[in-house]
Amino acid sequence: MGIFLFIIPIRYNGEMTIPIAILSGSIQSLLGTYLPVIMMVIIELTSIGTIIAKLFKPTFLARHPFFKNLFDVPVVWAITRVMGGIFAFLVYFQMGPQFIWSENTGGLLLNDLLPILFSVFLFAGLFLPLLLDFGLLEFFGALFTKVMRPIFKLPGRSSIDCIASWLGDGTIGVLLTSKQYEDGFYTKREAAIIGTTFSVVSITFCLVVISQVNLGSMFVPFYATVTLSGLVAAFICPRIPPLSRKPDTFYLDKENEGSEVIPKGYTPFNWGLKLAVDRAEDNQGFIGFIKEGLKNILDMWMGVAPIVMAFGSLALILAEYTPIFQWTGMPFIPLLELMQVPEAKAAAETLVVGFADMFLPSVIGSGIESDMTRFIVACTSVTQLIYMSEVGGLLLGSKIPVTLLDLFVIFLERTLITLPIIVLAAHIIF
Repeated sequence: MGIFLFIIPIRYNGEMTIPIAILSGSIQSLLGTYLPVIMMVIIELTSIGTIIAKLFKPTFLARHPFFKNLFDVPVVWAITRVMGGIFAFLVYFQMGPQFIWSENTGGLLLNDLLPILFSVFLFAGLFLPLLLDFGLLEFFGALFTKVMRPIFKLPGRSSIDCIASWLGDGTIGVLLTSKQYEDGFYTKREAAIIGTTFSVVSITFCLVVISQVNLGSMFVPFYATVTLSGLVAAFICPRIPPLSRKPDTFYLDKENEGSEVIPKGYTPFNWGLKLAVDRAEDNQGFIGFIKEGLKNILDMWMGVAPIVMAFGSLALILAEYTPIFQWTGMPFIPLLELMQVPEAKAAAETLVVGFADMFLPSVIGSGIESDMTRFIVACTSVTQLIYMSEVGGLLLGSKIPVTLLDLFVIFLERTLITLPIIVLAAHIIF
């Protein structure tokens, strides 16, 4: 069921899409104009809950670890959530300076983007346990044991983190990686590589991005292009600085004997199947499935929406009212022109803004006339991977040994590595 909902492409209303996207579109049509106010309320509740958790530290949170993790976040993210709450309130009621709530800045996020996230997160969160809790990751982890080390210089178990990101969300991959790094399964170098190279954008996020640039019918060639360019970047990035210079030492010298060896008498398939069945036997039945799904939904709604509102509004204000992204994107104009990309100047402006938030390139680039250029912008924004509103922020807040400078350098490296592949694919497709 999980594979069918999240992975299998089907034809619907004349377009190729995945079942989870059909469900998402249905709830958008049903709720329609109510979605902006629903998202505003969710963001405000998150901001208020975070303020209460940080200032008053209620005993309720100590008794419920899930809500403690949800609201008692590091100070920098608490401030960001409050900022997102302020922006959402001003935008919905159209109060304060117009540059905050105009239809090209905060209004675009609250009225157009966040309603899409609401419906995607609702179904993705609810059905994610079908992928994570019934052995799929364990099965593929064993199958990929002999692939990860020679190609990506990583232990076989890291394939679980990679698949979790790919199927679920990049944040899941970061959290898994951080936990296994702290438990001594990964060295500093391995943890940094996995966190920055394999915490990939999920299928559902990709669907949001390609829909934002009005190319939803091209999801399959889009995702194929993203996968190919992402694999090339995953092969190259661990072999060049800064990742190649990270030490091969363990966190607090806490090495754990995580076996990459398939036990005697087992094939990779049989061993993976055994691990998968053991995992499936641990599930807590239908009630546990629903509880886990509801936790995922709250985590996505409250964890992501305020951050997107805060970072997105700031970045869109800078993009709309200042020339900063035009300046930073200028070095890419000759490169794009050399590769014969239409509207190269407009495309160049989107290439650096992705460091702030993954959605911004597609939001800013949605006004570009050329289908081919919008396709390139959408693909590049997904393969850049290091966006500060979520994965980048999580990496900095975790024990994984990366700095802000590391993240920006890796972001530029990934852009320069994947861009030629994406442009070549776009020329073939279009």
